[in-house]
Amino acid sequence: MSNERRVLVHRDKQALATAVAARFITKMVDILDEQGTAHVVLTGGSVGINVLSAINESSARDTIDWTRVNFWWGDERWLARHDAERNELQARVALLDHIDVPEENVHPMGAAGEGVELDDAAAGYAAELGANAPFGALMPSFDITFLGVGPDGHIASLFPHRSAIREREASVLSVRRSPKPPAERITLTRPVLNSSERVWLVLAGSDKASALGLALAGASRDEVPVAGIKGRRRTVFFIDKAAAAEVPENLIAPIY
Repeated sequence: MSNERRVLVHRDKQALATAVAARFITKMVDILDEQGTAHVVLTGGSVGINVLSAINESSARDTIDWTRVNFWWGDERWLARHDAERNELQARVALLDHIDVPEENVHPMGAAGEGVELDDAAAGYAAELGANAPFGALMPSFDITFLGVGPDGHIASLFPHRSAIREREASVLSVRRSPKPPAERITLTRPVLNSSERVWLVLAGSDKASALGLALAGASRDEVPVAGIKGRRRTVFFIDKAAAAEVPENLIAPIY
């Protein structure tokens, strides 16, 4: 199967979320027809959370056997567990609290104020990845990984001109002095993200157009981290018209 990048343009942010939700439900049903369990990596950000809300609102939501789906996070803000800015809490409110997913299938990253230091929380998440991995692997086989993209081209908490984007050995890193608040975070590394079978990048707005255009034009991952992301089977950029302003017409796919 081709692992080329595809760009799919939608009318606006809401149409984007609805379309991605429909594709996700269809793909998850197909995946679970072929294998016993599935692993999905979630992202934060307004578009990523809108997608989760659209999944929840879909009449086809419960065609997925959620008891066989595991949820992980690409990154997390180092905040208290119930802080409204945590990706985990936003995902729970948008989708996870509304579906029949066992709590043991939900794998949130550590939180501040629970007696564990940031570095230890990152190490703990790496250990949890390993505990759920096939024999001999460091992590599960992720079936779908959602990623947002910042105006600077960052993905997860991997920012431009930071050593984290070049990390090759660790699966999880603690982040300090993040250029985007809060300063402290936990993130999966690029090799882990790129181990995913499918990477689905969801982004909207004119402020994302420059970074997307640079990434698709071959910018370095140090300059534009999203340029270094590619799934094993497929990489799809689900975007709205505003974000497509600097995407060459020949790169826009008519279908998935």
